[in-house]
Amino acid sequence: MHLKNPWVVAFFSFSYPGFGHLMQHRYVVAIILILWETFINRMANVNLGILYTLLGEFDKAKEVLNERWLILYVAIYMFGIWDGYRSTIDQNKQYVLADREDATMPTITMGSWDMNYLDKKKPWVALVWSALFPGLGHLYLHNVIFGFFIFIYTVGICYLGNILLGIEYSMWGDFVKAKEVLNMQWVLYFPSIYLFIIFDSYVTAVEHNKLFEKEMSHYLRKKYQNPRFKTPI
Repeated sequence: MHLKNPWVVAFFSFSYPGFGHLMQHRYVVAIILILWETFINRMANVNLGILYTLLGEFDKAKEVLNERWLILYVAIYMFGIWDGYRSTIDQNKQYVLADREDATMPTITMGSWDMNYLDKKKPWVALVWSALFPGLGHLYLHNVIFGFFIFIYTVGICYLGNILLGIEYSMWGDFVKAKEVLNMQWVLYFPSIYLFIIFDSYVTAVEHNKLFEKEMSHYLRKKYQNPRFKTPI
């Protein structure tokens, strides 16, 4: 847990429902919102509507949108933004309280998923692995649940959108065929996923390093500091 900007969390909840909750490590809520977004967006053809709107083809955008499903989409979408902002403020309060109480942090945990421990990471390494493929940077950070889920989810988006096939044709210079094979309803998910994962892996590595330094400071004060030392106010 560390201090987060509630507006940043709200922004990523706005860009993709569930991503703001992933930043808070609320995995169950995040996965539910992400899967719901995938299902309801597909049923309402929201991405296609956005694509045609950006192209200026408003009549075609109205044709592809399914109003019955679109109404359901709006309520959950707004809830994700509101809940991400609200819960971030609450988490920040808990962080400030724990910091003032000089609470200790567990430095190592062992479980069936992985062995996790608090150490320093290189943020640029997490960024590079996330840029190569979403999820790898978080696996480097020992964030197994998040990393594994986003890795499988991205593979599914790439498969349904024929993204890798489109990249192959683009590399051969056959852009017409690349446009033909791409399924834009699924392709439009990818930019939000890709940019968020790169950002979050880098920021998470930085914040883990801050927690490591805070825990080391706490340990040295408890074990080695002179008990008569007057702590500055």
